[in-house]
Amino acid sequence: MIQSETLELLEWHRLCQHLATFAATKLGATAARHLKIPDSQIQSEQLLEQTKEVYQLESRLTTGLSFEGIQDIGDSLERAERSGTLIGDELLAIATTLAGARNLRRVIDNQEDLPILTDLVADLRTYPELEQEVHRCIDERAQVTDRASQKLGEIRTDLRRLRSQITQKLQNILQAKSGAVQEQLITQRSDRFVIPVKAPQKDAIPGIVHDTSTSGATLYIEPNSVVPLGNQLRQIIRREQAEEETIRRILTEQVAAVKPDLERLLAIATTLDLATARSRYSYWLGANPPRFIQREDKEIITLRNLRHPLLVWQQQHEQGQPVVPVDLLISPQIRVVTITGPNTGGKTVSLKTLGLAALMAKVGLFVPAREPVEIPWFDKVLADIGDEQSLQQSLSTFSGHIRRISRILEALGNGSGEWGIGNGEEQNLEIPPLPLPPSSSIPHSPLPTPYSLVLLDEVGAGTDPVEGSALAIALLQYLANHAQLTIATTHFGELKALKYEDDRFENASVEFDESTLSPTYRLLWGIPGRSNALTIALRLGLKPEVVQQAKTQVGEATDEVNQVIAGLEAQRRRQETKAAEAQVLLQQAERLYKEVSAKAASLEERESSLRASQEVAVQQAIAQAKGEIAQVIRRLQKGTPTAQEAQQATNALNQIDQQYQPATPAKPKLGFMPKLGDRVRIPKLGQIADVIAAPDQDGELSVRFGLMKMAVKLEDIESLDGQKPEPVVKPKPAPAAVTPPPPVVPEIRTSKNTIDLRGKRVADAEYILDKAISEATGPVWIIHGYGTGKLRQGVHAFLQQHPRVNNYEPAEQADGGTGVTVAHIK
Repeated sequence: MIQSETLELLEWHRLCQHLATFAATKLGATAARHLKIPDSQIQSEQLLEQTKEVYQLESRLTTGLSFEGIQDIGDSLERAERSGTLIGDELLAIATTLAGARNLRRVIDNQEDLPILTDLVADLRTYPELEQEVHRCIDERAQVTDRASQKLGEIRTDLRRLRSQITQKLQNILQAKSGAVQEQLITQRSDRFVIPVKAPQKDAIPGIVHDTSTSGATLYIEPNSVVPLGNQLRQIIRREQAEEETIRRILTEQVAAVKPDLERLLAIATTLDLATARSRYSYWLGANPPRFIQREDKEIITLRNLRHPLLVWQQQHEQGQPVVPVDLLISPQIRVVTITGPNTGGKTVSLKTLGLAALMAKVGLFVPAREPVEIPWFDKVLADIGDEQSLQQSLSTFSGHIRRISRILEALGNGSGEWGIGNGEEQNLEIPPLPLPPSSSIPHSPLPTPYSLVLLDEVGAGTDPVEGSALAIALLQYLANHAQLTIATTHFGELKALKYEDDRFENASVEFDESTLSPTYRLLWGIPGRSNALTIALRLGLKPEVVQQAKTQVGEATDEVNQVIAGLEAQRRRQETKAAEAQVLLQQAERLYKEVSAKAASLEERESSLRASQEVAVQQAIAQAKGEIAQVIRRLQKGTPTAQEAQQATNALNQIDQQYQPATPAKPKLGFMPKLGDRVRIPKLGQIADVIAAPDQDGELSVRFGLMKMAVKLEDIESLDGQKPEPVVKPKPAPAAVTPPPPVVPEIRTSKNTIDLRGKRVADAEYILDKAISEATGPVWIIHGYGTGKLRQGVHAFLQQHPRVNNYEPAEQADGGTGVTVAHIK
C-alpha cells in the first residue's frame, strides 16, 4: 500500500520508537511501536482530547500518573480460559494489575473536568475480592501460603515435624561418627537428607549413597535409620504439591470466569498508558495541541516555528545540529505549493516535517510548533520522496518515481484504503470505544476534493528537462483538482510561473547565503528560488571564462529574472528586519503602558486610602466635639444657670469651636501700585507725600512733601486707606540649560539573556540560574514551561532569595506567558 510506503519514507517507525520510550508499561510501549493511525476525524479528536486531559491531569499531580503494578497478563488470561493452571507468579501479576488499575481509576475520579478519562474508567471492574483471595493464597515469593486451606496447613505441619525428626537423627549420627564424616553438615540430594562421609570410611555409616563429590573423596549418604522417615517425607511432599495445585486451579477458575472484564481492564490501562506517553512526548517536544480546520470555511493552515520531531530527538540525544524551524502559512485557496532552491537547502526536510506533523495530529500527538497550531485533517498522507532506482527491478530513478506517483494517483482515485499498523505487524489489543462528541460538533459539509496531502520530492526529475517539466506541470495541475494540498520540490523554472497562471498555486523557496555558500534552511514564501549554480561554481574556483560562457548560454533573460528574485529576497529580508524591530518596539510600548497603568492605579488607590482615612479622622473629631458640647449642655441643665455659668459655657463652646473648626484665613487687602500724582503715607516719617516719579524696577519711587523730595522704597509707604503696595517682581534669570537624561534603554529579549530550563531538575536549574544572574547586566528571561509546575515553583523560590534579583514577573504572552519568568537584576 502506498500509505505504508509513505510511513517508511517519513520514518514514522522512528517516531513511534521515540514515543514508546515514554510509555510506563510493556503493553503501552508495544502499542506505541505499532501505533494505528485513525480512519476518521472523530477518532483523532478523541485521541487529542485524551492527550489534553492527561496533560492537564499530570500538571496537577506532583508525581505524575502512576501505572505501578500493571503487567501484561494477556497470555495468562488465554491459558486460564483454556483450563490451564496458572503458577504463582502469574496469579500475583493479575492481582497487582487489578490494584494498579484501581489506583488509576481512583486518581481520575478524584479530579474534575476530565470527562473523557472519567468515562473511560467508569465501567472499569477491578474485582478487589479476587485480588484479596490471590494475596491470601499466594505470598510475595509466589508460593502458596499455609492459610490457603486447612488441609494444606495440616500437611505442612506434618512436614515440619518430620523434617525436625530427620534432622535430629542426623545430628546424633554426626556426633557419634564425627571421625567418619567430612564435615558437620546436613544437606539434601534429590529431596533426601544426607551427610558427607569420607570415602574410605563409608562402612562406618551404612546407608544409601545418593551423590559423590567431584574428587571422589566424599560420599553423600542417607543412613539406613533415616530412610523410612525420608520415604514418609516424600509422600507428604507429594500431598503438599497436589494441594497447592488444587488451590492454584481454583484461583485460575476464578480468573477465567471474569476474563472478558479483565481483558477490557487491560485494554483501558493500555489506552491510558498510550495517552500518557503521547502527553509526555508532546511535553518533551515543547509541542502544542493542534486544531483541525475546515479550509472551505476560509481558514488558514498555520504552523509557525514547526520543527522536525526526529531532528529534535537527534539534537537532544545524539548531539545533532540545532533544528531550524519553518513557517507554513497556507491560504485556503492554495492547493499546490512548489518549493525551489539549491540542493541540501532543506526542501526535503520541509516536506517530511509537514507530513509528520499531519500524522502526529491524526494519532493524538501535539505538534512541535508555536501556538496556534491549525491544520486540516487529512484522510491520507501520500509521499514520493527519495530515489527509487533499483538494479534488481531494472528501474531508473525516473521509472521508480513514476511507479510510485501512479500508486499515489490510484489511491486518490479510489478513495479507499485504511492505515495499517506502523511496521505492518498485527495487534490483537482491542481498545475500548470512547464516548463521541456531540453531533453538532461533527462537520457535515464535505470538500469538493478528498482530504489528502501529497508530498512530491523533485517532481519530474530523472529524465529530459523539457519533457520532465511538462510532465510535472500536468501532474501538479491534476493534483490541484484531486488533492486537498500538494507540496512539491523542483528545480524546474517553468513551475515557478504556475502561480501567475492559477491562483491555486504558490511559490516558496529555501534561503541560500551566498557569502558562506551554505543554506540557512529557512523557508521563504511567495518568492521562487533562483539559480545559484554559476555563483557557487565561480566562488569554488572554476575559471571565470567558463562561468562567463555559461552565463552567455543561459541568456540575459534568465540573468534578469535572477536579479529580480535577488531584489525580492533583499526586500523581504528588510521587511522582516523592520517587522522584528516593530514587534520589539510594540512589546516595549505594551510593557511601559502596563507599568504606567499599574503606577496610576497604585496612586489612585493610595489617594482613595488617604481620603478615606481623612474622612474617618474628621468623623471622629466631629463625634468628640459633639460629646464635649453635650457635656456643656448637661452642666447648664443642672439647676438654674447663673450668668457666670452661662459665660463659662459660652467660653467652653468657643474653645471647642476654635479646636475643631478650622480658622478662616483673613482676607488680605488688595495691594495697590502708586502712580504719578497719587498721595501716599510714609509711616516712618508720619508724613503724607505726593508721588512725583513712578516706581522703578528696584521698587523705588520719588515723593515730595512740602519742599522736600526724596526716594523711598515701596515697602516704606502705604495708601491713605492702609493698603500696602504690591511688591515689584524682578524678572527671573533664564535657567541654565539642563542636559536631558539619557534615553531609557528598552529591555529586549535576546538569545544571550534567555535561558531554557525545560526538562532540568530543580537542583540543576538553580546552578544554571545562579551563573546566568551573576553575569547578567539586565533582565533575564527564564523558560521553565508549564508541566507540573514544580520547576516553576523551584525557580521562583530561588529568585525570591537571590540577592541580585530585584523582582520577577511572568513574561508577556508573546514571550511565553506564565511558562516564562522575567527576573529583573539590581
